[in-house]
Amino acid sequence: LKAKLQKEGLFAKERKKPLPAFPKHIAVVTSPTGAAIRDILNVLKRRHRGAEVTVVPALVQGPTAAASIVKGIEAANKIKNIDVIIVGRGGGSIEDLWCFNEESVARAIVASQKPIISAVGHEVDFTISDFVADLRAPTPSAAAELVVKNSEDLLERIKQIRHRLLRSMNFIIHHHRQRLTHLGK
Repeated sequence: LKAKLQKEGLFAKERKKPLPAFPKHIAVVTSPTGAAIRDILNVLKRRHRGAEVTVVPALVQGPTAAASIVKGIEAANKIKNIDVIIVGRGGGSIEDLWCFNEESVARAIVASQKPIISAVGHEVDFTISDFVADLRAPTPSAAAELVVKNSEDLLERIKQIRHRLLRSMNFIIHHHRQRLTHLGK
């Protein structure tokens, strides 16, 4: 399946959608009761309180999980103002993660109108979902870190830019005052 999808160009960087720089509304397709959603929500709350998060419940293990994930992705794409979608679950055995290797899930990710971050398992786990997604995160927590900028870092950057702008303005004003003084003599 991996070779087939790669041959079709589904892993190609050229077809991948860019993530928004400042998403306002994030959908998370996962189990609403798993540790992964708690981790994602904690990271998002800590890094950027302003982002709205909609949890789209899906089974993420078992024989009906692939169909549930596909429905979750489709439902997330229908939610108004969604900027990006995280799809995933925490770690487990290869059997536990197998639904993220299903062709139907891969094709749903590719068909998504919104960019998708695959957040399946732990750093060492790779699934077909990771290859077709617009971005692969090594863990669900990492997906939350990748999707939003740290608001404290942004505020610090704004302060630095403001300081540089004020220095530049003061320099220009000082320069023009000197020119006016010289012209007046």
